[in-house]
Amino acid sequence: MIAARWRTPNMVLFCGGIILTIALGVRHNFGLYLQPMTQDLGIGREAFSFAIAIQNLIYGFAQPFTGMIADKFGTARVLIGGAILYAVGLALMSLSSTSWELNLSSGLLIGIALGCSGFSIVFGVVGRAVPAEKRSTALGIVGAAGSFGQFIMLPYGQTLITQLGWHTALLILAATVLIIVPLSGALVEDKKAQAQRFHKQSIREALREAFSHRGYILLCLGYTVCGFQLMFISVHFPAYLLDQRMTPQVGMTALALIGLFNIFGSYTWGWLGNRYRKHYLLSLLYFIRAVGIAIFIALPLSPLTVFVFAATIGFLWLGTVPLTNGLIAQVFGTQYLSTLGGSAFLFHQVGSFMGVWLAGYLYDTTGSYTLMWTLTIAMGVLAALLNLPIDERQITRPAPATA
Repeated sequence: MIAARWRTPNMVLFCGGIILTIALGVRHNFGLYLQPMTQDLGIGREAFSFAIAIQNLIYGFAQPFTGMIADKFGTARVLIGGAILYAVGLALMSLSSTSWELNLSSGLLIGIALGCSGFSIVFGVVGRAVPAEKRSTALGIVGAAGSFGQFIMLPYGQTLITQLGWHTALLILAATVLIIVPLSGALVEDKKAQAQRFHKQSIREALREAFSHRGYILLCLGYTVCGFQLMFISVHFPAYLLDQRMTPQVGMTALALIGLFNIFGSYTWGWLGNRYRKHYLLSLLYFIRAVGIAIFIALPLSPLTVFVFAATIGFLWLGTVPLTNGLIAQVFGTQYLSTLGGSAFLFHQVGSFMGVWLAGYLYDTTGSYTLMWTLTIAMGVLAALLNLPIDERQITRPAPATA
């Protein structure tokens, strides 16, 4: 009992936030490696994009299972295993020389590692650690920490590449992610105490309940669009700007600005989620994204328009995460939040796979990203429409039978 007293909600928020800062910050570095690695290894952008697309797909498919393990056996164990696997994947990526080796290291291994250290894993602990009236804001705070990782880790990663080369930069990132291991101790939970507090329900029953709920399906479909948009921009935006004769520093600064404004956006959308209907907020967020992208590609390109676009899209970047997980917790409770959040995130990552790979394919086929930008706008409008009819009311479960 004494050893557990330091694991306060604030400590869970703090350590969980740093874990996401590292895990997601390193993940957002991969776009910086697209051009130097493809040039040095003599492979096309589609080959590199396919490896990152596999990473996102594996990340998504792993998330429901790692979420189940975290909900049943403890989040800390999942995080420690994920950190070690993350470091191994980065080290092997630094030694890769073919597309198949990239698929194994940056694709399979890092994909599984991200499934052990992503939003859904940390959000499950946070959602159970704070009261319901503060949950959406708390998720927004942790989401903002993940956004801070993008802001601070991109300059860190770019500096490593510039000064040491991409091989050594990846090895240093491998050492960096191991910081997650000691931080995981703050996210240990008392599973026996939780078993007495929650509704008697198995993981299988929870999944069946969620996937029979129309709102959950619509939420997942909208989340697919989120992944499609964000991973296209995250991986291909620096290369797109280089194609337009912008400097590498403009691309790096743009991604860093996305991370900076994402900090404010994640917190703000989470804060709004405690005060207004989350599904309306999600619809609004997706619609504003579509409008912002349309305006950006319609205007003449300059460093100013790039930075304004980055700030705008950054404010909207991960606002979906606290709203989506907060909505799941509101409707289904927090007992299996990592499982249900992870299952929804699978849809997000299917979209991420399509966004990363399709952009590379269309670029190699047409020589530009024009068609991809158009698809990104259309899907944003679709996601806005999908979220409108979601029912936010807490699900009513039958009372347990009495003898």
